[in-house]
Amino acid sequence: MSETRSDGELLRAVAADQDRRAFEELYRRYAPWLTARMRGRCADPGLVDDVVQETFLAVWRGTARYRPDAVGADAAGWLWRIASRRLVDALRGAGARGRLRQALARLRHRDEASAEERVLAGLEHGDLAGALVRLSPELRAVLQATVVDGLTTREAAVLLGIPPGTVKTRAMRARKQLREALA
Repeated sequence: MSETRSDGELLRAVAADQDRRAFEELYRRYAPWLTARMRGRCADPGLVDDVVQETFLAVWRGTARYRPDAVGADAAGWLWRIASRRLVDALRGAGARGRLRQALARLRHRDEASAEERVLAGLEHGDLAGALVRLSPELRAVLQATVVDGLTTREAAVLLGIPPGTVKTRAMRARKQLREALA
């Protein structure tokens, strides 16, 4: 029986030796999670599958470099950043069609909280959970994209289908409302 390798060991084996078994294990470990998380951001399952495949292809080809010494450099977060940037790029390319799909997805699922929203709402850091829940969905979405997912204003704008200025304005309003609620 073989010993389970850590994420770091798998990533090093893929990068250094193009170890196919390590890559397959990494894929089995993270592809379902990444697919589920991407589906919360994009209504097009075909595009989500393409983004996940492109993400792992970048890992295999070595075009995405994992730096274990970086602060907070866990494999899941690293894969999420690659995938979220690839999704933004894909949506940029899709233009109006991509924005329409995003708008329809938001309408279809507006009463369903995403996994990230449930996590944010479940935070138990003083009154933060209550303050986050009281934010409008639009303000929470901007905080999710810019703070939790680490996207730039421009990337968040493409992802959310709104102008960059609107992202900045909503982020400012969200921060102000959170400060007031936590004061």
